[in-house]
Amino acid sequence: MSTPRLSDLRRRDFLHFAGSTAALLALAASPVAALAQSQGGGAPLKIGTIGAGREGGSLGTLFAKAGHPVMFSSRHPEQLKELVDSAGPNAKAGTVKEAIDFADVVLLVVPYGAVEQIGKDYGPALAKKALVMDVLNPTARSGEVVVKMAEQLGGAGLATAKLLPGAHIVRAFNAIGATQLPQLAHRQGEPVGVPIAGDDKDALAIAERLIKEIGFEPVAVGGLAMGKYLNVGTPLAGVHTPDEIRKIAATLK
Repeated sequence: MSTPRLSDLRRRDFLHFAGSTAALLALAASPVAALAQSQGGGAPLKIGTIGAGREGGSLGTLFAKAGHPVMFSSRHPEQLKELVDSAGPNAKAGTVKEAIDFADVVLLVVPYGAVEQIGKDYGPALAKKALVMDVLNPTARSGEVVVKMAEQLGGAGLATAKLLPGAHIVRAFNAIGATQLPQLAHRQGEPVGVPIAGDDKDALAIAERLIKEIGFEPVAVGGLAMGKYLNVGTPLAGVHTPDEIRKIAATLK
């Protein structure tokens, strides 16, 4: 058997090094892939909420009590002391900018009409986050222009993606009432299913992990185009078991 020449070995070593470096650079360029790779499914994630009303407060509290550092945000964070105290030692409050800067994962829980301005003010920063969980629904109170835009673009998920270009969006918790969340989390017996929709597999994986950790069962129903079926008033709205969600989703297009 012939012995490989030194020049061949050096060439192979260089190609191996170059390939490894390219892979690392690609991973570094994707915050979602990098986070999914590094977390290993167990380390806490820093979660920021844009909005701290009933839905944002309930979800943020569940994540804080599951062990994740949470920053609730508001234009008046000094008014969130009661919420922070009730959420426990993992919670704090800040401005919207502070919450985005703090977070690995951002929960979008404001009136839908505010998303366009959020995109203008914070779009590039949100695009760097591993996950933006879209918990919003366009309603009549969002304004006629917003509702029409969502309809023209094919639903809330695609509209949010248009308003937040480059963000890794997953729609979730869009049609379970805020007051129900604490009682439904960690339900005895079969867990409550949460339909989710997204186009980024790494962002979906992070969303699935977080949803399981607060005592629900995520059920991926398709890409963001399916996000229109997660709104209040659609077949997937309300409280369902995971199997019920799968059966309903199979009838939708």
